[in-house]
Amino acid sequence: MSTTQPIRKIEDINALKNYYLEKGEYRNYMFVVICLNTALRVCDVLRLKWSDIMQRDGRELKEHISIREMKTGKHTEIYINSQVRKAVNLYISKCGKKGEYLIANRYGNPLSRCQAFKIVNEGGKNCGIEERISCHSLRKTFGYHAWKNGTPPAVLMQIYNHSSYDITKRYLGIMQDDKDAVFKGVEL
Repeated sequence: MSTTQPIRKIEDINALKNYYLEKGEYRNYMFVVICLNTALRVCDVLRLKWSDIMQRDGRELKEHISIREMKTGKHTEIYINSQVRKAVNLYISKCGKKGEYLIANRYGNPLSRCQAFKIVNEGGKNCGIEERISCHSLRKTFGYHAWKNGTPPAVLMQIYNHSSYDITKRYLGIMQDDKDAVFKGVEL
């Protein structure tokens, strides 16, 4: 079984998001944006409820998503950035809040992992993304681009709630061209 990789090209990330936006599939767009911008595992994204992201008055988004991760049992707080805010607000304006779960199927139940994989896989194929991608690729994509923008790997280890630095290094998907760029940039 091959390991999924992060999506390295910003153009590919934008193409994936825009694929669902242009089709008018706002739930799928919101799902992809949340996965890309929160670094949460898909099982945690699919369990998100409207009450996890909305203020009690139901009109405004909270500043943070506060959840206990399913896999690790650890509590985490994730800042809701402008991309997530935009996607959620667009969904609300086009579709309204339906049911208890944020990423719900037509019956109001959480989307299944299988359905979530199909969304990411279909989008990737239709956008011409060459790498094999899955829902986990979106989690890895966050870390890869955070690292490329200067976030220390130790901070990413905390964000991911990883128990070892080696796991985080694998997530970053560091390739030869990334290593080459360091050597090109440091000329003593």
